[in-house]
Amino acid sequence: MISVCIASYNGEKYIGKQIESIIEQLGGDDELIVSDDGSTDSTRDVVASFADSRIRLIDHSSHRPKRVKYAFEYVTHNFDYALRHTRGDLIFLADQDDVWHSDKIHDTIDAFRREGCLLMLHDCRLIDNVGKVINDSYFHSNKSARGIVRNIIKCSYLGCCMAFDRRLLGKALPMPDAPVPHDIWLGLLAEYYGKVYFHHDTLIDYRRHDTNTSSATDVSQFSLVDKVAYRAAIVSSLLKRVFLDIKPPSLKVHVVNPYLLSQLICSVQSNSKVYSHR
Repeated sequence: MISVCIASYNGEKYIGKQIESIIEQLGGDDELIVSDDGSTDSTRDVVASFADSRIRLIDHSSHRPKRVKYAFEYVTHNFDYALRHTRGDLIFLADQDDVWHSDKIHDTIDAFRREGCLLMLHDCRLIDNVGKVINDSYFHSNKSARGIVRNIIKCSYLGCCMAFDRRLLGKALPMPDAPVPHDIWLGLLAEYYGKVYFHHDTLIDYRRHDTNTSSATDVSQFSLVDKVAYRAAIVSSLLKRVFLDIKPPSLKVHVVNPYLLSQLICSVQSNSKVYSHR
């Protein structure tokens, strides 16, 4: 069974096309969970208009944080809520304003069978608000690569390009109270506990427009202090989860590498100033 999660908020302009591109690839037993964060436009009506039993619209608004430091924290909390409602063995994350290519689910399932990975990240094509292609490869422009230290310094993980085995939820949930983006959190834990596969085919159109919450393709506007604090929160949350939580027996646990841990901390102190946020 496949579960797809969308965290929605005031997405009436694009969410209908995104849902169309997803449900045409789902089987009869699969599910699309749309967790709405209190939209004030017609987003919920657009979702309900599909009248498809595979779509579950849930309300996160009563759980929405009243105050956060970074806008992405709203999205992280919403995805946490959506993931708690999933039933599938293979879980996809989706943004409300993108468009899936018709072979996304098929290619992803093939990759999991072939690679035996815990998490897969695929490439995407960037489009503007009207669908015009502005970048053929996020992987190429971002120089995306695996590596825990590397991704704390400069992140490759985009939730909208991510699928993972349900076993990962045993370590990822609940997500940290600290300001850590959901996609970085999932990616780093997957690297620690299993195999992450980077799939170089572009399987979605990733839409960039004025109301995007993610700044993944933009130059950071955060100060050096914020950049250091942001990465410190990631490192602290990761170490607390790895060492203080009981590890599910279904996940492979690696022997702790002291050199890796020292590099995690050093990366925050000495390297973050030269990289853009996210």
